[in-house]
Amino acid sequence: MPRLARMTSAPALALALVAPLVLSPVFATPAHAFFGGFGRIVYDPTNHAENLLTAARTLEQINNQIAQLQNEAQMLINQARNLASLPYSSLQQLQQNVQRTQQLLAQAQNIAFDVQNIDQMFQQDYGNLSLTATDQQLIADARSRWENTVGGLQDAMRIQAGVVGNIDSNRAEMSTLVGQSQNAVGALQATQAGNQLLALQSQQLSDLIAVMSANGRAEALIEAERATAAEQGRIQRERFLTPGSGYQPGNAQMFNNGNN
Repeated sequence: MPRLARMTSAPALALALVAPLVLSPVFATPAHAFFGGFGRIVYDPTNHAENLLTAARTLEQINNQIAQLQNEAQMLINQARNLASLPYSSLQQLQQNVQRTQQLLAQAQNIAFDVQNIDQMFQQDYGNLSLTATDQQLIADARSRWENTVGGLQDAMRIQAGVVGNIDSNRAEMSTLVGQSQNAVGALQATQAGNQLLALQSQQLSDLIAVMSANGRAEALIEAERATAAEQGRIQRERFLTPGSGYQPGNAQMFNNGNN
């Protein structure tokens, strides 16, 4: 009986020792193993390697597609930024500055900045003086020319004051536009900020032209008055020296000879 027990226990012990070795491939076999004959699971290393390579290639393609989609999304974001419009406009303020200067030019006294008006006033006050005009008429004409000259100087000073008044608003606009340009999120905003800076420069050039025009007008009136005054002096001197119509000589008694 003990001998039979030893004989039956030996195969059991061998089975117990072999079982882990037989069952271990079952738990370690991947999903790509296939069933062989007699219902046993057979592990194919070559097929497993090919499957792993295919999975790696598939994962690489997916990663490439994801990267491509990310690049396209970033491209669209950049395009949207480049097409974004500048949220600030200085046009209204610049137009107000130009309009203020134009109003000062339009208020020019006596001889305005108008070709027809200039021709008419010069023909009236600075044209050929009449030799037959009375002294009262010559004096009135001289006073009118003096008023034109003084008015031109006053207009020039008023325009200069208006342009100086625009400096502060122009400084504020320039600071704002430079900030908008530096903070631009795209090419369109930067371009629009640059265009508005050019518009600001144009407005400043308009103010400069207005000042130069007013100063030139005042100087022209001074020269015209000076030339006309010289002509008027010549006429009065000629009238004074012409016998019969100018100075009439007569007897003058300086001392009372009868009381000597």
